[in-house]
Amino acid sequence: MSLKLSWNSEQTAYEITPALIEKLEMLLRLAGKQEEVSDGEVALTFVDDEAIQELNKQYRGLDKPTDVLSFAMREMGEDEIEIIYGDDGFEEVEYAGEKDEEESGTAEDDDEEDGYEEPLGDIIISVPRAIAQADEYGHSVERELGFLFVHGFLHLIGYDHQDEEEEKVMFGKQEQILQQAGLTR
Repeated sequence: MSLKLSWNSEQTAYEITPALIEKLEMLLRLAGKQEEVSDGEVALTFVDDEAIQELNKQYRGLDKPTDVLSFAMREMGEDEIEIIYGDDGFEEVEYAGEKDEEESGTAEDDDEEDGYEEPLGDIIISVPRAIAQADEYGHSVERELGFLFVHGFLHLIGYDHQDEEEEKVMFGKQEQILQQAGLTR
């Protein structure tokens, strides 16, 4: 399996330790195994409420902070719909344009030989929101960050929670992964 996590922290509310990153990498491996996703790269960015509010406003039209945003990087064909997910809904954005010939060549095959992993997408987590939610739910910040990360990953690979049945499936999968990693409530 060659799922990879790249990360960046643009916030100062919580120290992102090597132990936390190791736990998130474990969650990525567990989620990938459970969902049969063996290859790809997930880009994770930790931000503050102001940054996530700006992204939420720009991409979802909601001028308020949220806890996590996911941006899938799957290939889009002409006239397909891109769906941008968050914690309380989604926005459909029409994909306008055709792929350039350069984009559809064999460069991806060459990149795979060089250790390049196809991007699955970006996950943006508001650390202040995670801290507040951990306090509200009575568990650790590490567990909340893990929950939000797994939640974001499941969105990247196509899960959603727009109705009660979808929510039950998705949240059940999240809990199963967190339990396997020892991140209990």
